[in-house]
Amino acid sequence: MALTNLPGPFDYNSTRNKLLLTEYGRNVQNMVKYIVALPTKEERNKYAQVVIDLMGFLNPHLRDVADFKHKLWDHLHIISDFQLDVDSPYPKPSPEAIHLKPEPLKYPHQRIKYKHYGKTIEMMIEKAKAIEEPDRKRHMVQAIANFMKMAYVQWNKDSVADETILSDLYALSGGTLKLEENINLNRVEFRANPYNNQNNNNSRGRTNNQNNRGGGGGGRTNNNNNPRNNNNQNNRNRNPGGAKKY
Repeated sequence: MALTNLPGPFDYNSTRNKLLLTEYGRNVQNMVKYIVALPTKEERNKYAQVVIDLMGFLNPHLRDVADFKHKLWDHLHIISDFQLDVDSPYPKPSPEAIHLKPEPLKYPHQRIKYKHYGKTIEMMIEKAKAIEEPDRKRHMVQAIANFMKMAYVQWNKDSVADETILSDLYALSGGTLKLEENINLNRVEFRANPYNNQNNNNSRGRTNNQNNRGGGGGGRTNNNNNPRNNNNQNNRNRNPGGAKKY
């Protein structure tokens, strides 16, 4: 059958009016369009309340939003393209407030001298430089050095000498923070996947438990004193391959 013989014109979404709020569907938009064309405000108020209840039924998740009725009335005005004249219990929103775009956020452009230590280390060093108590300052500097060593190992996946960390600390602080040369920082080792080590430990534990159960009395592994096992072993030796007798 030819397309020209089909009854009525084709109605595609591309030829229809644009949906202003797609979550409510085209039927709700047509209802709002009908309400806008009503001659009296009394009729518009009556039908608008019905559409508000329908919109709340179609989107029940809005009930979890604070003051969801206000949100529904705002959506009703948006769907009507701000042409609906009704007695709304809430102030009518303005098109400028709806289509207002926020200002773009500025990306923080901060230069980090040693990227493997991060910006936090530089902030901690500035805090340590402002400490006046000698003991507290020394403990703070040592904690920073330990953290720097951990960050270095995580980044480079290799061990690092304490002298390198102390030299970087001295450079980052501008020559104001330093520790004794013979100090020993915390030992840090790189682990690719800590869960693998945990699984290995668990597997070793299960193996030891199995060995303990097998070696103890009443175990299933060492049952040489059981006469049934000896008889079964002798029968296997007489019948190699486990052949059946007929």
